[in-house]
Amino acid sequence: MPAPLAPYPMVSVPSMPPAHGAQSQLVCSGCQNLLLYPVGATSVCCAVCNAVTSVPPPGTEMAQLVCGGCHTLLMYIRGATSVQCSCCHTINLALEANQVAHVNCGNCRMLLMYQYGAPSVKCAVCNFVSSVGASTNITEQKFNS
Repeated sequence: MPAPLAPYPMVSVPSMPPAHGAQSQLVCSGCQNLLLYPVGATSVCCAVCNAVTSVPPPGTEMAQLVCGGCHTLLMYIRGATSVQCSCCHTINLALEANQVAHVNCGNCRMLLMYQYGAPSVKCAVCNFVSSVGASTNITEQKFNS
């Protein structure tokens, strides 16, 4: 039985002022390294690639996804509909947990994730196209958050 698939755990920037000297973290927009910065900063300059990354305002809810083109972990503001990867420039759909569904590939049985409501999904492993409409024998499972 497939397990529910949800986006990576949501990261929330604290809404209360943290203790003196506290730090937060974000992903560099240039090289994807994790950057630590003092709370209250508005931007961070990466020591590795010198890219300047803007810090989201306090209280902004963040989410993460893995780029479909290069498999880099991307961080974005929750609610965005798409996210462009700064490494390979792939535009990734940013779906909420209740917008995705799962089905096993009709050929290799790999668990596939697709946008809920799509008529079919193509397996990236074997390239088999599985129908997922209500009139097929393949059971579609939708997971709500």
